[in-house]
Amino acid sequence: MTSAKRILAARVLPLLASLSARLHTVDAFAPSSIPIVVRPTRLAAADGGAVENDVVVVVGVGGGGWGWKDRRVVIAANAAASLSSALLAATLLLVPLPSHADGQTKEFKLPPIDYSDKSRCVLNSSKMGQANAARDKLYDLRECNLVGVNGNEYDLSGVIMSGTDVSNGAFREAQFSKGYLRDSNFDGADFTNAIVDRASFRGSSLRGAIFANAVLTATSFEGADVENADFSDAYIGDFDIRNLCRNPTLKGVNPTTGADTRLSANCRN
Repeated sequence: MTSAKRILAARVLPLLASLSARLHTVDAFAPSSIPIVVRPTRLAAADGGAVENDVVVVVGVGGGGWGWKDRRVVIAANAAASLSSALLAATLLLVPLPSHADGQTKEFKLPPIDYSDKSRCVLNSSKMGQANAARDKLYDLRECNLVGVNGNEYDLSGVIMSGTDVSNGAFREAQFSKGYLRDSNFDGADFTNAIVDRASFRGSSLRGAIFANAVLTATSFEGADVENADFSDAYIGDFDIRNLCRNPTLKGVNPTTGADTRLSANCRN
């Protein structure tokens, strides 16, 4: 047995066993320079300072299985645990983990498009929920022509769209959690009752799109064209509403519902 394996067996494995209930895997939603901490009872974004009563160790920061997405494994240990043992675990557990789309990660290193896959541009729904965690490969719809596609009630979580044309698509009650939906054409698309949380429409065209009663928490419309879109009764966090209301294209009237775009987003001015 190598010395590293002996140390692992003697010191690290008992530590991990004692902390098994506190071991978590989380996606790094923030830029890699900002640490994300998993505490025993809840997720918390750290400001770099100590966490009261906890020893927090990042055990894996780096490229995932495809090398284009950072993923972090974090141990939150009781302060009574050996910090040196925890640090040792950090050095021995730097293993690659599968990675998937996270629409809110600002810096992406997307893999090359597999143009040889003739079925790549077919819309498929995950049957397991949270598709980005369930699929065994990337759900890549970049540069696909899906005009008028019927995606009602589909689970498209973690999908990657860039240069994709899904104008006039039907996505009522669909799920786009953590979707990478950038620089694409969603003109006239219907997202009524859809769940589009932690996604990014940065640089996309959403003219005349409908988000009535949709969940849009932590979703970015930065640089997107939302003229004539309808956000009636959509669930949007206060911070997200402020950002959306600053979008200069938030104006007009939706041609299908007749809703005033700016009023539908509850912008006060």
